[in-house]
Amino acid sequence: MAVGMNVKTSEPRMNPPPHLLVCISGHGYGHVAQTAPVLNALSRLVPDLRLTVRTSIPSAHLKSRIAVEFHHIEESVDPGMEMHTALEVDTDASMRAYARFHENWERRLQDEAQRIAGLSPDLVLSNVAYLPLAGAARKGIPAIAMCSLNWADIFHHFCADRVGAQEILQQIEQAYLQADTFLRLTPAMPMPWLKNQLTLEPVAQRGSNRRPEIDDRLKLGPGDKLVLASMGGIGMELPVERWPALPGVFWLVPDGQGARTDMRPVGTLGMEFSDIIASCDLLLTKPGYGSFVEAASSGVPVLYAKRGAWPEQDDLIAWLQQHGRCGELPAQALQTGQFAEELRNLLDQPRPMPVLPVGTMAAAELLAGYLTKSARSISMASP
Repeated sequence: MAVGMNVKTSEPRMNPPPHLLVCISGHGYGHVAQTAPVLNALSRLVPDLRLTVRTSIPSAHLKSRIAVEFHHIEESVDPGMEMHTALEVDTDASMRAYARFHENWERRLQDEAQRIAGLSPDLVLSNVAYLPLAGAARKGIPAIAMCSLNWADIFHHFCADRVGAQEILQQIEQAYLQADTFLRLTPAMPMPWLKNQLTLEPVAQRGSNRRPEIDDRLKLGPGDKLVLASMGGIGMELPVERWPALPGVFWLVPDGQGARTDMRPVGTLGMEFSDIIASCDLLLTKPGYGSFVEAASSGVPVLYAKRGAWPEQDDLIAWLQQHGRCGELPAQALQTGQFAEELRNLLDQPRPMPVLPVGTMAAAELLAGYLTKSARSISMASP
């Protein structure tokens, strides 16, 4: 080195932590059940992850599922579907909601693009709102969709014959196709038109069996059976007082319901929901990804009541019949309580072997690849 040459030195430049914006549909809790385990796994792969969650789902439920720190923007990100009950879609109200949402679509899309750009994410993950995917694409921000369903096919199933539906459907499909990848989570409805899809194995948060603790709290004996009743986050008043009262069978029912001595509101346990599923002998529910896959991953049998004409349910049921143990309730059985035989039949059978939700880590690794690539790009561009 020449004598007298001035050598410029500088402190190492620290890269900002990678920022993931997660947009979650507020239509029930199944979308959170799919997303949360992936985020938990991702946080172990990217320890300095900065996480923003945008959804109308209450913070309390998000915190019960997402095990890492996050910033919550509590707002709706898609219309979902309007429901009469947890089992029945309100088609007229749903069509009106979509018509309002897509009125002046270009303006809404531009506003969404600005909204996302203002949050400065390195990556957008959507389960499975379509507007954020199109907004991110407009600003050149990578975006991943992840779900077992998509709102284009759901909307088509219920509303395709309504006036104005075809234009709305085209806008929804185009938004999904702008995602870098659509992670289609097994079990899922078929999506042959989605050319950017990548099918993954099941995703679920495997709970811990805390049965001894529950038995002690509820004063259950060694041979007693515990049945959990849950309709997945969409409000539905259940006439649980009419349900079968069987010797040695105890019920965990939705909060605010159940005055019988063989029933307790599930919230009184103060436990993570996945732990409660893993600790029970049977789950009574409607067909839904989160409840079916979490039960299967813990080897818990499922008794279900169909969701009317919901198009995803046949694929979920077929998968659970192959990989778990389940039974269908007769029509109106939830209302009449005439399902003691079906209940006892499943409780008397041996538990199935648990399903390993290996798609969880596969999805997390894919997201980590995007986020670390973004961090490397920032580092290389820094002077």
